[in-house]
Amino acid sequence: MNTLTTPQRLSGLPPGPPARLWGLNHLQTMKPDYLGFVAGLQRTHPDIAHVRVFTERITHVFHPDWVREVLVDQADALIRWERATEVFSISMGQSVLITEGAQWQRQRRMLQPGFAPKRVAGYAELMVAATEQALTALIAQGPSPSVNMDELMTDMTLDVILKALFGTHQVTNPRPVSEAIQTLSHSGISELFKPFSWPLWMPLPAVRKVRHALRTLNQIIQQHIQSQQSTALDDGQDLLTMLRLARDPEHPQLGLSPQELHDQTMVMFQAGHETSATAMTWWSGLIAQHPVVAERLQAEVDTVLQGQAPTPSTLQQMPWLQASLKEAMRLYPPAAVLMTQRTLSDVTVGPWTVPPGHLIAFTPYVIQRDARWFESPHDFKPERFLPGAPEIPRGTWMPFGTGPRVCIGQHFAMMEMGLIGAMLLQRFTLHWPEGAAWPEGDLAVTLRPATPIRLQLQPRNPL
Repeated sequence: MNTLTTPQRLSGLPPGPPARLWGLNHLQTMKPDYLGFVAGLQRTHPDIAHVRVFTERITHVFHPDWVREVLVDQADALIRWERATEVFSISMGQSVLITEGAQWQRQRRMLQPGFAPKRVAGYAELMVAATEQALTALIAQGPSPSVNMDELMTDMTLDVILKALFGTHQVTNPRPVSEAIQTLSHSGISELFKPFSWPLWMPLPAVRKVRHALRTLNQIIQQHIQSQQSTALDDGQDLLTMLRLARDPEHPQLGLSPQELHDQTMVMFQAGHETSATAMTWWSGLIAQHPVVAERLQAEVDTVLQGQAPTPSTLQQMPWLQASLKEAMRLYPPAAVLMTQRTLSDVTVGPWTVPPGHLIAFTPYVIQRDARWFESPHDFKPERFLPGAPEIPRGTWMPFGTGPRVCIGQHFAMMEMGLIGAMLLQRFTLHWPEGAAWPEGDLAVTLRPATPIRLQLQPRNPL
């Protein structure tokens, strides 16, 4: 049970650590290890903590009841932190991930039908085809001392999102594309700790890298948009066709502008494979380190699939596989930090009132490792998520966020990860290299392993 008995209203700001030199001490700790800083806050202040950094007042909310109280019940009293939207708009424009208010509501209404579960199920065949191609090529290469799982997952999920977006694609070498996305991801998180960003025309090495990454992605997006525009609009199942045909239910005559079409495609392109690749990389490492879990998963996959390719319906018959994916995302949520919010009016957080103009921060990586809600919180235990297991309190597992701005692509991601995971377990047994250390997390826009997870993949002969 995670419900707190709310005491009488408390005056002032929530408790928190002292801010020396206007909070410079906090900034010095946050920048090199933000997750460690927030985890330290939570150990001292389990439910809520207030931090001052220069002129900003930041309230970190950890208790799941209060997280939902803010993000679900009072979402209209929040906007996303202006510095974050300024930074991420460089690569994602005025997309659904960035916009606010009426513009965001209009975009969300237009995009939502394209990510309904029934529509998403239509992408299963191309997901299976992309995975089959990658795994067949891996087997054809013959025995290998180890496989870089980040590269494997990135290549597969990149192929999936390209085909889902455009129906087909002409990207023969995925490496420059994934490197461009990683450049923008690392640059984005770094820029958040700076008061301003250099304009893109500045002749600085770091700016040149960002400019080159943007050029790489923009060229791919525009090439495919222009290629499709040369054909007549039809009822194609790819996401780009869906975007071109999307209309606002409240204003049916209005579609997306050319710039909006580009921006929405860009954010789907970046987010649509980066989060899945990250989650699957951590998952594969965890499976390799827990052979008992792996054996149970393989038995489930073999029994259900009988050597056939997985489908959306057969995925629902594999509870251990689904549970293992959820547990991996509990320990290593791709979006380890949700975008910080600015209060527009008084916001109630348990017994506290956060006044307008303050920031409120949420960190799933820390919330999902709280021993109050998860026994042995740092251990990999998929059984937590099996049917019949003790109920997990709402607000304690939110790798896709929560509230009105919950990730629009969560059904797409869960199906993609399930299909890839089932096919990988069908074909290989994953072994953790003897003596290899478990990697630290590298926080950019997503939480990737700081050093590659390299596994020994032993081909197997399932049913």
